[in-house]
Amino acid sequence: MRVIAGEFRSRVLKSLPGLDVRPTPDRLREALFSILTPRIRGSVFVDLYAGTGAVGIEALSRGAERAIFVENNQDALEVLRFNLKSLGLEGRGRIWLGRAAHAIPKIGSVDIAFLDPPYPLEQEYEKALTALADDPPGLTIAQHSSRFALEESYGVLKRGRVLKQGENMLSFFAA
Repeated sequence: MRVIAGEFRSRVLKSLPGLDVRPTPDRLREALFSILTPRIRGSVFVDLYAGTGAVGIEALSRGAERAIFVENNQDALEVLRFNLKSLGLEGRGRIWLGRAAHAIPKIGSVDIAFLDPPYPLEQEYEKALTALADDPPGLTIAQHSSRFALEESYGVLKRGRVLKQGENMLSFFAA
C-alpha cells in the first residue's frame, strides 16, 4: 500500500495482514480524491474505522490541514501510529481509540468524514451516519460493498452521489 499523490506521493505505508482491516484499494482512493480535490486543501478530515490510516494520510498528503483517525483495533492503531511517525505527521494527525459512533460526538466539527467499517459490521454504517447527522460535516463518504445497500438518508444527511468500482461503492452524503 502506498500514498498515491501529494506531498508523500509513492511513500509506502505499512499494512496489517488478515481480514480484520480491509484497506481501501489504491484505485478507489485515487477516484475518491479526484472527486475531493476542490475541497481537501485546508480541511479537517476524519477517517472513521481508519485501519492503517491510508485514507486519512492520503488526505494529509493532498493538503488537508488535520486528520482525525478513529479505530477500535489495537493492532491497526499500532500500524497507524507507525505510518504517521514514518511520514512525520504526528502533529497533524490525532488518533482516537474506540468505536466510531461513540467518538463522533466528541470529535467536534470536521469538513469531510470518511467511513469504511469492516463489511461484516453492517450495523456500524447506520450508527456512524446517524451520529454524523447530529453535527454534519460538509461532506460524508461511506465506502461499502456493492452487495450492501445504504439508506438514501440518515437524519439530515442525504445521499447525492454513488460511485461503484468493482465490489466497492462510495456513497456521498451532505446535509
